[in-house]
Amino acid sequence: MLESRRLPTQTVPISTSVSTSAHPLALPAHTDFLWQQLSELPYFRALLRAVESRFYQDLPVLPPVLDLGSGDASFAATTFSRPLDVGLDPWRAPMREAAQRRAHKLLTLAEGAQMPFADASFQTIVSNSVLEHIPDLEPVMAESFRVLRRGGYFLSCSPSDHFTDWLIGAKILGDAYRTWFNKVARHQHCDSPDVWRDRLTHAGFVVDKIWYYFSPRATQTLEMGHYLGLPNLVSKRLFGTWVPFASRANPFLRVLDKQLRPIYDEGLGNVGSCLFCVAHKP
Repeated sequence: MLESRRLPTQTVPISTSVSTSAHPLALPAHTDFLWQQLSELPYFRALLRAVESRFYQDLPVLPPVLDLGSGDASFAATTFSRPLDVGLDPWRAPMREAAQRRAHKLLTLAEGAQMPFADASFQTIVSNSVLEHIPDLEPVMAESFRVLRRGGYFLSCSPSDHFTDWLIGAKILGDAYRTWFNKVARHQHCDSPDVWRDRLTHAGFVVDKIWYYFSPRATQTLEMGHYLGLPNLVSKRLFGTWVPFASRANPFLRVLDKQLRPIYDEGLGNVGSCLFCVAHKP
């Protein structure tokens, strides 16, 4: 396990409502998250991550920050203006990639249900598209509450209860396809706002806001990308990178950008295939 330690205290006033101003880790307002993600990831993942990256710019992300389920650190590297304090993940392979990206000051190999940190170590916890993969969430939520400071924020997103509603394959194959697609995506949870509100409240958090995002059109683009992303997989296996020629001179990336841009710019609807949750520790 990599070294873990108590983080220094930073006195930063934080309100109990969702912030609408840029935080210390926010990127400039003109940042093109879609292009950044397209330069790093297969296009279907890039679209989803770009939408999520944009959300964090207006949320209260104040240090010290724990990235719960930091993976290969590609999201942290393209979403925040400087390294987050700690990245925690239970898998060695993505952590080796994360070390190369230097998007965290400290990387810790550990389970979310047993975090090697003292109580009240962090002002913010971000967990981006991670919690849906964990079968038993209760101990992870309890640990998150323990290591978060009073007034600190827990920011997370995951697939919603509508994740499989609009899948193209489900129109032909029905529930069998929905079950298979969730299995491929390794989803243990695709929950509604009410389920997340109860889960967070049970852990001790106060829920500030929950919203749906990712439209039917965006979801079908994500679905098709699982099949059309085979060249990216080959590139990753052969060259160690999802996108071998990540440049604006790449005509294929420019076409993808043009096709995905209208979806990236969609507003929020009443429902979506994903959920974003903002909660704080009272």
